[in-house]
This record gives sequence, structure tokens and C-alpha cells, in this order.
Amino acid sequence: MLYCCNNGGFEYFEHPAGLLIPHGQAHDYSGGRIERIDPATGAVEILYRDGDFGCVLRGPNDIVFDSHGGFWFTDHGKTRHRERDVTGIFYAKADGTHLEEVIFPSENPNGIGLSPDGRRLYVAETYTCRLMAFDITAPGKVDPTVGIGGAGIPLYRPAGYTFFDSLGIEECGNICVATIGESGISVISPAGALVEFVPTPDPFTTNICWGGVDRQTAYITLSGTGRLVRMPWPRPGLALAH
Repeated sequence: MLYCCNNGGFEYFEHPAGLLIPHGQAHDYSGGRIERIDPATGAVEILYRDGDFGCVLRGPNDIVFDSHGGFWFTDHGKTRHRERDVTGIFYAKADGTHLEEVIFPSENPNGIGLSPDGRRLYVAETYTCRLMAFDITAPGKVDPTVGIGGAGIPLYRPAGYTFFDSLGIEECGNICVATIGESGISVISPAGALVEFVPTPDPFTTNICWGGVDRQTAYITLSGTGRLVRMPWPRPGLALAH
């Protein structure tokens, strides 16, 4: 099965009646949701939608499964004319029986990943351009006392006019964050040091994953020019839990 974060649409404004609707397409927005897709038949099932289990889903964005069969995902929210949603980070069971907002608030969370031992959760915030780290204490639970005033600690933040998008984890534990502006892949160690920066020829470098028999072929999305590219990578990507 495939699991999809569906943000319900991207550009939104506040309707005079108070409804959240997209520019020029008021009838198209059906709400943020998590979908499950059968690749054999193409059937799409809405696993979780806005309001399920008391959770607000405005714009689910990125997803990662753990070894327990559950998954974490971010909600990037929506930006309107003079305001932006403050959203959270969620944990859910793959069978549709549990959804919980574990971390709130989070500033425009985007990319998400797990350390190789599954004991640390990494989240990239877009507009603050911060890589946050959360200590996992049990499936779907984080230590609320680690950070100053919250559960997470800012692990890394680059200089310059940049934004963070999605991320991937290397087998050795490095976090590879797709970086917009000064565009490329920022490779950050678990200790929060910049290992290297791999530039890309696109202002909107938005995601990375790995394939090949040794997982040393990187696949990178270049959204500004609408391309998916591949390149040799010096270290193997982490094998996904599912």
C-alpha cells in the first residue's frame, strides 16, 4: 500500500463567509487528509481526514513510518492574506484506528524523518529554516522536557536567505535536508554540524530519497523546473522501515 499526505490544495484565502477556500476554485478544496492507495487497483481510501479523533488537518505534508507500524507526519498548514496557520506534528496507526497531534505548536513543519535507531524524530521547518530534533520515548510519544519551553531542540539553522523543505536520513544517521534559496541538499550530522552542502541547479530543491542496490543513488526533486534527477551519493541512504 502507498500512503499519501494530501494537503487539499495550496493557495488559499479567507472567504467573506469565513470559509477557507482556494483562489478561484472554491469548490475544489476538500480538506487536508491522509490517503491510502492500492497500487494494484488504483483505489484511493481516505484513512484520516480533518476532524478525525479531534485533530485539525489543514495541509498534511510529509510522512515517515516507524518500526512499530505507525507513522509520523507533518502538517504545513495554510497561508492566507494576513495570517498563517500554526500547526503540529502527528502520529497515526496505519490501520486507521488512531490519530494524535503529539507536538504543538510547530512553525510550518515540512520534512520529517527518524534516526536509524528510531529514538529521535527530525523535523524541518520551512520559513524559520530550522532543523528540530525530538527524543522519542515510546511509539507516538516524545519527551516534553528536552527543549526550552517545549519538546524539541533546534539542531541546525543555516545562514543566508534559505528555506527548508523535505528531508531524508542517511544510513550513518546524517540528516539530508532539501534547501530552497541557496539551493541544494544540506547534510547535517546528528550532533548538528554541517557535514557538506551539495548544490543543485534549481532554486526550489524540495526532496531527496535513495535507491539502487546499495542505496547510493540519490533521487532529488527540482520543483522550480519540474524535474526529478538522480546522482551518485557518497553514503547510502537509510533503508525505510516499511
